[in-house]
Amino acid sequence: MCETASHLPLIGEDAPAFEAESTQGHINFPADYKGKWVIFFSHPADFTPVCTTEFMTFAAMQDEFRNLNCELVGLSIDSTFSHIAWLRTIRERVSFREHSQVEVTFPVISDLTMNVARAYGMLQPSASTTQAVRAVFFIDPQSKVRAILYYPLSNGRNFQEIKRLLAAMQTTDKHGVATPADWMPGEEVIVPPPGSCGAARERVESKDPSIRCVDWFLCFKKLPGEGPEEATKSGAAAD
Repeated sequence: MCETASHLPLIGEDAPAFEAESTQGHINFPADYKGKWVIFFSHPADFTPVCTTEFMTFAAMQDEFRNLNCELVGLSIDSTFSHIAWLRTIRERVSFREHSQVEVTFPVISDLTMNVARAYGMLQPSASTTQAVRAVFFIDPQSKVRAILYYPLSNGRNFQEIKRLLAAMQTTDKHGVATPADWMPGEEVIVPPPGSCGAARERVESKDPSIRCVDWFLCFKKLPGEGPEEATKSGAAAD
């Protein structure tokens, strides 16, 4: 049974724990994924068109996420039998863009009681009382919620952004830096701002060639030895 949450999980809090059946067997979440990142996401229902394109995209990118030490876990308020039938249909009949005969091997949780969806705030009453919105939870290797994305029922997710945000958080953890708007792996990162007037002056007057300062509070640097390919893999190395 799911642990009932008194409020929606927030960034920095422990991911609500639950046990459930899935297309890959019994899951004890997040304990089964300790030491890994997890993208835990919901979809409104099986056999729906937007969800079908999303699952095919996630499945096609699964190895890319695993290279970042990240596993995928899906959920909808449907039975395991419905999930299996839908995933078989995707594999046998559906083509989307360059994807066809796609086999979804990550677990898809059955949540007929809606306990898990409620605990994670995946039900939005103004949208639907019986379908989960397109929620995405980023859970870190310590089972903490690190980021949350919500999409409406009608619009598919941007999967490159999901991967980009995962890489950004892993880069932040590994190097103690921040990432600017539209940051992509391999680009300059932001050096944390100085905490005193003296440190600010030293930052601006520094001759360190690795740091580029626009002003005392905004300085950039390249991460040594990390081009786009290496930076994309940094999360796996960090964990």
